[in-house]
Amino acid sequence: MKADTHPANHPVLFIDGEHEWTGVSTNKSDEVRNIDGVDHFVLRLEISGFTHPFYTGTKKIVDSAGRVEKFMRRYGNQQKKD
Repeated sequence: MKADTHPANHPVLFIDGEHEWTGVSTNKSDEVRNIDGVDHFVLRLEISGFTHPFYTGTKKIVDSAGRVEKFMRRYGNQQKKD
């Protein structure tokens, strides 16, 4: 790889509510926490896989059959008037 083409990665501590995990990121913050002798920048997140259903893989069940039945009750019995 060419030198000086990629941004520098820094050790970070991601915090999402009560969940904390370490990783690397190009982002920095003013808050630093020492973990096992290594200074990690603290990045607070609003959404992650711990809190958002899209990222966790859980699906919301949509009652599509109920919607179709409701539509048919409301509009299915109408007949064309010529």
